[in-house]
Amino acid sequence: MGGDSRFLGLAYVLPYILGLLAFTAVPFIASFYLSFTDYTLMSRPNWIGLDNYVDMFTRDRTFRRSLNVTLIYVFLTVPLKLVFALFIAYILNYRLKFIGFFRTAYYVPSILGGSIAIAVLWRYIFADTGLINIAITSMGFEAINWFGNPGTALFTITLLRLWQFGSAMVIFLAALQSVDKSLYEAASIDGAGKWQSFYHITLPLITPVIFFNLIMQMVQAFQEFNGPYVITNGGPLKSTYLLPLYIYEEAFKKFDMGYASALAWVLFAIIMVLTLLAFWSSRHWVYYAGDKRN
Repeated sequence: MGGDSRFLGLAYVLPYILGLLAFTAVPFIASFYLSFTDYTLMSRPNWIGLDNYVDMFTRDRTFRRSLNVTLIYVFLTVPLKLVFALFIAYILNYRLKFIGFFRTAYYVPSILGGSIAIAVLWRYIFADTGLINIAITSMGFEAINWFGNPGTALFTITLLRLWQFGSAMVIFLAALQSVDKSLYEAASIDGAGKWQSFYHITLPLITPVIFFNLIMQMVQAFQEFNGPYVITNGGPLKSTYLLPLYIYEEAFKKFDMGYASALAWVLFAIIMVLTLLAFWSSRHWVYYAGDKRN
């Protein structure tokens, strides 16, 4: 009976294992090999060693520009998104009327925000004759060319990313609800205000959740593609030309799979290094239950 149960369990997970191998593990390993080759989909891979990486870091100005834009985008969107998600979660943690409706309404954008349809809608909202400019001109101001200026173009896709704060908010909300209410009662007896209670009680107790959201949002931000591709197509002047968009164009427009694989592995290395740095720094600011720190 026990043996049959083990085989039955294996049968249930076998489709997932096969999918993981076929669509994740094998392409992952293959891309590492292809990053050392000259491969254009039209011929057999030609081994060229580190040439792709050397060209990338010494000759490719587009890569340096794209990397710079990507880092600005990530370090701008991730902190803002975490702060905004925590702020909304803190408000929704109170018992208000129709609180269930508001929690659902704030979460929905995180489901829809990554879709092509929402990116197209976002493009129309910020168009020259879009809703935003209609509202601006109705107040007597001049319309803004959101997609024609490098600063405002990056702002539009950043704003789309911030709008998708629902998933981080829900996780923050669960963390806030798990904080022992007696700690707040004790703090109020000692004369602590809401800000002092938040800073000295709430924040330290939810640092593991802040750390989790930080890692997840950082990885997702580095992989952002739909917004820059659909809304601005990387422009103007490549001001929204994130690395995933550059990888896509090298692979599926120029068919240079070898160089695209090298770009993808550099992006993977950047994410890995920043993740390891985050784990290293977590020893100094993340507090788990049972920690005995001064």
